[in-house]
Amino acid sequence: MLLAIDIGNTQVVLGVYEGEALVHDFRVGTVTGRTADEYHALFHSLLVSNELDPEDVDGAILASVVPLVTDSIVEAVDRAFDVRPLVVGPGIKTGVSIRYEDPREVGADRIVNAVAVSERYGSNVVVVDFGTATTFDCIGREEKNGCGVYLGGAIVPGIHVSAEALFQRAAKLPKVDIAKPPSVIGRNTVNSIQAGLVFGYVALVDGLVRRIWGEMGGPCPVVATGGLAPLIQPESETIEEVDEFLTLDGLRILYDRQS
Repeated sequence: MLLAIDIGNTQVVLGVYEGEALVHDFRVGTVTGRTADEYHALFHSLLVSNELDPEDVDGAILASVVPLVTDSIVEAVDRAFDVRPLVVGPGIKTGVSIRYEDPREVGADRIVNAVAVSERYGSNVVVVDFGTATTFDCIGREEKNGCGVYLGGAIVPGIHVSAEALFQRAAKLPKVDIAKPPSVIGRNTVNSIQAGLVFGYVALVDGLVRRIWGEMGGPCPVVATGGLAPLIQPESETIEEVDEFLTLDGLRILYDRQS
């Protein structure tokens, strides 16, 4: 079995693969103060409690955007499964050409998502990843060799970050759940805030995607992933697909490409 780990600012997402099949996934909070021993016990117990044998894990790969957590999780995986995980970073074979001015600045999760969609699509594609930050990543394809090309993208504050900033700065506004309200024109404060957050964010996404299309030569598939993708996609005019496990699948593909 392969263990794929996506370390984000808010959550650590783990996927257990048998071949190309994702057999189980787990989510735990990203805690910078958690020790390798604590992550070790947590990961081991997650597999055992779901009737998975830790000894069956014979490979591991991780992508991280939280350097303070990376080393602890690498050590934890080594202890829990007797496997040294492959860490996505410089020198890894991606099969994707990176056109960023400084490729080292591109987050590992963005590269992994590019790997996943370049494997699936034969033309231009945009990935919208709803996390702590919402990222827009543009992937093309070289005509000569069919290699995926990471073209760049955009980064904006995530919905939760935007909401927290609003609640902290506006003393009279209450904290609300981020959910679709009955209408755009809210008739109470909670619905008004929800309308601004949800429909305002949908407008942001669609507006940016259309501008991206303009620079990529026309409309192309848009794939969304991340926790709030299912909330935004039904209201969006540009997002046509939600893939909850896009990053985990990209990690699996990357691991296979190293052999």
